[in-house]
Amino acid sequence: MEGMTEANDQAENTRSLRDLPPAHYTFKIENFSLFSNTKVDSVESGDFEVDSYKWRLCLHPNGNKKSNGDGHISLYLAFSKSNAPPLGWEVNVDFKLFVYNQIQDKYLTIQDANGRVRRFHGMKTEMGFDQLLPLTLFNDESKGYLIDDCCIFGAEIFVIKNTSKGECLSLVKQPVHRTFTWSIQNFSALGQESCKSPVFATGGHKWALLVYPKGNSTFEGKSLSIFLTLEDSETLPSGRTMYAEFTLRARDQLFGKHLEKNANCHFSNSISDWGHLNFMSLDELNTLAKGFLVNNTLVVEAQIHVLTVVKELSGSCADMHGKT
Repeated sequence: MEGMTEANDQAENTRSLRDLPPAHYTFKIENFSLFSNTKVDSVESGDFEVDSYKWRLCLHPNGNKKSNGDGHISLYLAFSKSNAPPLGWEVNVDFKLFVYNQIQDKYLTIQDANGRVRRFHGMKTEMGFDQLLPLTLFNDESKGYLIDDCCIFGAEIFVIKNTSKGECLSLVKQPVHRTFTWSIQNFSALGQESCKSPVFATGGHKWALLVYPKGNSTFEGKSLSIFLTLEDSETLPSGRTMYAEFTLRARDQLFGKHLEKNANCHFSNSISDWGHLNFMSLDELNTLAKGFLVNNTLVVEAQIHVLTVVKELSGSCADMHGKT
């Protein structure tokens, strides 16, 4: 083929058998011996399209003698001339080539080892395997690859395109001194419904405390319930969660023996609040000597310790290294 100025690589490859036929193209050759017994050096399939590019299969029935294929079947994936790519083009491809075993009803799958990716460009338009199969094995009908002078090859192609999309996820400690304090006055006058604090900002998000003075759910009438609420949870992308570790606290205004409980949560679009239903019993809360209610005021606090922070990445992979 034109465009090739160097021999095809014969890198390490892996081989396996599978039941599933090639996903993208099947190339059947009848009267194979007529090709192998003539002076035909190679035979090509027609164009087939994968991922907006046109490709061909190129088979050397007696091996590609110019590239270490003597005594073997040589099979290559070729970037079709009909693509008319722009100057300086290149296409990165991970591909598999196939030979059908007609006796076993399975496909011998050949691909580059170690996740190698082939780079097609103007000076390298054809790549594959010089030594696909030894001719002695391929021509032996008992092996199943050439039956009634008919054989079948195939290809699967995955074009690797850089979408320049990514994200950087990190767990960030919040400043120790950053504590939100909320004084709830006339506490005894509050009913069964919840009450919410003013909004405060931490870690680039908006938060609030949610308090049920008479308890919530199964602890209604028994306990004080306190939750941390992510007020802008709707801004999280669909499927994204944000992990947080935090402390909820009721201040002892007389002796400084505060009651606090830790919690953690993966906040999301569907989970916007988390905390403790049974934060403390109403009996303990209403015992004035405990110091939690002073002048009919309850003081509660929230302290967020760590948050996951996500930043979008753009540019090449090389540009991403070392960025935070």
